[in-house]
Amino acid sequence: MADDFYTPKATERLALLNVLGVDLSALDFRARAAIEALCDEVLVLREDADELRDALDEAVSLADNDALCPVFNRRAFEREIRREIALAARFRTPLSMIYIDLDHFKQVNDVFGHAAGDEVLIRIAELLLRHTRETDIVGRLGGDEFGIVLAQANVDDSLLKAEQLTHEVDQLVVRSDGDDAHPGVRIGASCGVVEWQVGQNAESLLALADQAMFAQKARRKTSQQAGKQ
Repeated sequence: MADDFYTPKATERLALLNVLGVDLSALDFRARAAIEALCDEVLVLREDADELRDALDEAVSLADNDALCPVFNRRAFEREIRREIALAARFRTPLSMIYIDLDHFKQVNDVFGHAAGDEVLIRIAELLLRHTRETDIVGRLGGDEFGIVLAQANVDDSLLKAEQLTHEVDQLVVRSDGDDAHPGVRIGASCGVVEWQVGQNAESLLALADQAMFAQKARRKTSQQAGKQ
């Protein structure tokens, strides 16, 4: 029986007994066996609790994360917007949002297939994370649309960030391996930027950012068409 204390389970049991202040040597055989059995039950319950906690953490992570990209899904993103709005209202700090829609993404799916489209979305998400702060919130809003919430950033700061992100995304070109004849599809990004105003909720902020994005997309399209003439 003494050798049992050298096993991991027996070591944990001994540690528990020390915490409880129980001296097994002072007990008779039946009392000692009962105490040891009780300790084993406690240790099993502790293991079960740890497993449940890990499972809960994983479930929360899966519920918050986008199914494809390493960023928040829309539900979690909107929740984080509400949280940041509450902080901005309380401390009277600026808060801005960038709404991003990819240009020519449908062409990627049409020409190279949906697997290539998924890879583009993942690369875009990674790019956004790489060029934003840890305190910024990045989410996929659906399809090829992404959002970024920039805490303590005014509209001028966010416009500069949007220009940087637009430049980075505009450099991405999707090509097929071994197919030099096809010029590939150049990915672009249209970014709408808005600054939160007192009284606005998450839904109105998202809607305004969406409108700003469509306006920017129209300007980019007009500019690109003019450049071809």
